[in-house]
Amino acid sequence: MERQASSLKIQPPRYGELITILSIDGGGVRGIIPGVILDYLEAQLQELDGEGARLADYFDVIAGTSTGALIAAMLAAPNADKRPLFAAKEIVPFYLKHCPKIFPQGCGSLGSVLNTMKSLWGPKYDGVYLHKLIRRFLGSKRLHETLTSLVIPTFDIKQLQPVLFSSYEVSKNSCLDAQVADICIGTSAAPTYFPAHYFKTEGEDGRAHEFNLIDGGMVANNPTLIAISEVSKQILNEDPDFIDIKLPMNYTRLLVISLGTGSHISGLKFDAKKAAKWGLLSWLVKDGSSPLIDVYSQGSADIVDYHNCVVFRAWESKENYLRINDDTLSGTLSSVDTSTKKNLKGLVKVGEHLLKKPVSRVNVGTGLLEPIENAGTNKDALKR
Repeated sequence: MERQASSLKIQPPRYGELITILSIDGGGVRGIIPGVILDYLEAQLQELDGEGARLADYFDVIAGTSTGALIAAMLAAPNADKRPLFAAKEIVPFYLKHCPKIFPQGCGSLGSVLNTMKSLWGPKYDGVYLHKLIRRFLGSKRLHETLTSLVIPTFDIKQLQPVLFSSYEVSKNSCLDAQVADICIGTSAAPTYFPAHYFKTEGEDGRAHEFNLIDGGMVANNPTLIAISEVSKQILNEDPDFIDIKLPMNYTRLLVISLGTGSHISGLKFDAKKAAKWGLLSWLVKDGSSPLIDVYSQGSADIVDYHNCVVFRAWESKENYLRINDDTLSGTLSSVDTSTKKNLKGLVKVGEHLLKKPVSRVNVGTGLLEPIENAGTNKDALKR
């Protein structure tokens, strides 16, 4: 079941008639939660096809934002043997080892206060360790070299527009064939947390292109819809590998697994009475987090989920779309950067518990996840 390095486009369906998509949200240290889910999923596939099976062998497209993009790169970037750099079971240990150095906490409550004060005048973290780490394991690998197609959103603050790095786009715009390390650093550059990322690429015509990037979560913390759009675009352009699929997109031909990094919706973290008194600083930094960024990232993630639920249901293919997320996080578990040993282990437990929870769907009216009747647990859904 080994797969050769991808060409400069999304690959055609490999199993039956389905186009398979894996999508992973942003969320900082909460990337541990989808890491646990992916470990379980790959283990199930290995029971069927042997220990050498990897997730990149099964998904035509892997999309990721911020921490999700880092996981996507771990799963899809090639090693010297043209196999994925990481097995899924290595994701959580990677986070447990490196998060305390990526997000240094300081000493006690005073350290927390100092970190918060620092974020008023500059990034909370300098990103030096994170950048070195990403470059160390990704090296100079470029987007076209990944073992399956990647889709990673970012936002360019100089152009004031989203920049989408996808394996399909590089076939038409060679300037987008950037080093995967630069893409991952750019999409994880969350305002107030990490510095914006600048780099240049050179196109086939020799012209340089500049990128001034921040967190992809500002436009698509849940990149599922972007991944589906990239598949639709290839069909629109009449790629011969997709000639039997006609637009509008036939969602019965898609199999999508979308993994969230958890949220604190049920915890009711903020309310209008308090927010009515907030000024600029409070919206940027409040109670150890950034309400403005929380609102952007969570709101965009949930509306994408809502859209997909409606469209897949309209195509009578709701079983082809699985969204796994937990909206019951509270305290430091809902933080994107609390990297204490206790909190990181707590996130592992959240992921393990999430596997046992019933399959749910977001109710946009309440903002809460509601179990789907007779759908079983998330474990059951992944096995199917």
